[in-house]
Amino acid sequence: MKELYMKLDSAKQLVKQSLKPEQLKHLLPLLAYMMIYLLWWSHLEDKVTTHFRVIHMSIDDHIPFCELFIVPYLMWFGYVSVTVMLLFFLDDTKKDYYRCLCFLFTGMTLFLIISTIMPNGHELRPAVMPRDNIFTRMIAALWRMDTPTNLWPSIHVYNSLGAHFAIMKSKAFEKHHLLQIFSLLLSVSIILSTVLIKQHSMFDVLTALALATVMFVIVYGRRNSETQEMYSRSSKFGTN
Repeated sequence: MKELYMKLDSAKQLVKQSLKPEQLKHLLPLLAYMMIYLLWWSHLEDKVTTHFRVIHMSIDDHIPFCELFIVPYLMWFGYVSVTVMLLFFLDDTKKDYYRCLCFLFTGMTLFLIISTIMPNGHELRPAVMPRDNIFTRMIAALWRMDTPTNLWPSIHVYNSLGAHFAIMKSKAFEKHHLLQIFSLLLSVSIILSTVLIKQHSMFDVLTALALATVMFVIVYGRRNSETQEMYSRSSKFGTN
């Protein structure tokens, strides 16, 4: 129990440290980018509704519809957000925090550019739900809000991998093996959910996996001088 209190006290100190004005400046890149991203994405959602390139692979027709996977699909929103905020609060140097942002922002920006230049979508959603239960109703509600357009590459897949890579590579989590295992299981279930609830084609998943692999080498490889340089500039910005 004493050890638990010590850990809680240490966590409180880290939060207090992160909430200082000079540390809060590190949130500005995150907030600024998310504002730009959401405005751009909302524009694409409103604009791309009928005329788009249909994405399809033959394997898509053989993937079953499994409504249970709406649960991990929706958990993605908390998974990525909590990972980023934990890095912000627990990473004293902000090195791993900026690595994670670099990974996520690069893929998300490429997704927006691709969706703008080559509007895309799919026709995989069933006209009628095969069953009626709470999970299919959740999916129906999701589909009413989220059009089957602007899908390639899958940001659900890419950002899930980005969050997992950040947890595996961050010094803040290196001793938390159960958390790393949970992160792996959750990220895999999220990736599966994208095709099992007919949100994405397998093509979206495979291209997201390929992009994430390239970005892993760039951001977390030994020769990641560009990431280190970006981190250095951001750290100077945060301490000015």
